[in-house]
Amino acid sequence: MASGFCSLRPTLTSLFSFSLAPTLRWRSSSLRISRALSAATVPISSSSFTWDDVVEIGRAEYAPCNSDDLTGFLEKVDRCNRGSEKLAEFIPFVIEEQIVGYIHKGFTEYLRDFHDIFTFSQNASSPDCVDGHVTLNLMLEKPEDRTRAVADVIKILGDKGIIPGIRNELYPVKPSFNAPVYFSLERAAAPYFGLKGYGVHMNGYVERDGQKFLWIGKRSLSKSTYPGMLDHLVAGGLPHGISCGENLVKECEEEAGISKVIAHRAIPVGAVSYMDIDHYCFKRDVLFCYDLELPEDFVPKNQDGEVESFKLIRVAQVANVIRKTSFFKANCSLVIIDFLFRHGFIRPESSGYLDLYRSLRNGDCS
Repeated sequence: MASGFCSLRPTLTSLFSFSLAPTLRWRSSSLRISRALSAATVPISSSSFTWDDVVEIGRAEYAPCNSDDLTGFLEKVDRCNRGSEKLAEFIPFVIEEQIVGYIHKGFTEYLRDFHDIFTFSQNASSPDCVDGHVTLNLMLEKPEDRTRAVADVIKILGDKGIIPGIRNELYPVKPSFNAPVYFSLERAAAPYFGLKGYGVHMNGYVERDGQKFLWIGKRSLSKSTYPGMLDHLVAGGLPHGISCGENLVKECEEEAGISKVIAHRAIPVGAVSYMDIDHYCFKRDVLFCYDLELPEDFVPKNQDGEVESFKLIRVAQVANVIRKTSFFKANCSLVIIDFLFRHGFIRPESSGYLDLYRSLRNGDCS
């Protein structure tokens, strides 16, 4: 991944020298472009839509050289990068002198009740500096001790409804992808601690008569997050203790019934990233992208009950659905837009081409 498209990873030294806003930057070019263009996204965002709705909206003529066609894409990128004006409301979460996350000042009030686990440090050397940071009690030296101690806190906060949707799935806590793991944290709690999150998303496509088609899934209505929305054929968060490739193969089997033999043919094609603030939650995610060309006669079969149904749709029609609706789970749009670039559906002749391309790596790609 070209570093020119990613923000620099923050360090503890830079934290205490500057305010938080310069440390984590949102790229604003996509916002300027999207406001300048006139086309608007069709205001359809309910999960009650049907496949007939998807097909009907996708049928409209798609002209990749028309600059107005980028407007809807830019809006979807902006949807994943909200809240830059709220950066100052967060303070760093520091482990072993490394920033591993950011916690909203309001949420820290819940953590202050656990003074034997969390420690709050202040830094008032400059009025522009961040107001201190949060760390763990120095007595918690080993990763497993930290994991157990913080898990007890998360359980209490989960039982109180402060952190909803507990999944009993652990995410690694580390400052960057290849850094050592300082401890593991419940997945549902990760946004409340502003952790770096990683996932794998796969574009499963078919070529027929010179045209490309994407297999698209519709999430189960019983899902606790984004029920009934459109999703990738295969996608999943990256839990602790498993590689991207291993996780992709596992997700292929669980979500689409893709055999290991076929899943191993998936090609890693890069990553997209975003930073999104919603109240106390700060998502700083990097999604590793894969392409898998599937046999023409392949039909996905969900194995874990998380997908209601699948449909094979022409890529140009998928592009229209992304541009005109909010049917897709937000971060899936970024991965598919990246696919559109790489497969020639978005072309350099379009005004704002580079702004859109750069905005797909708006987050910290470390």
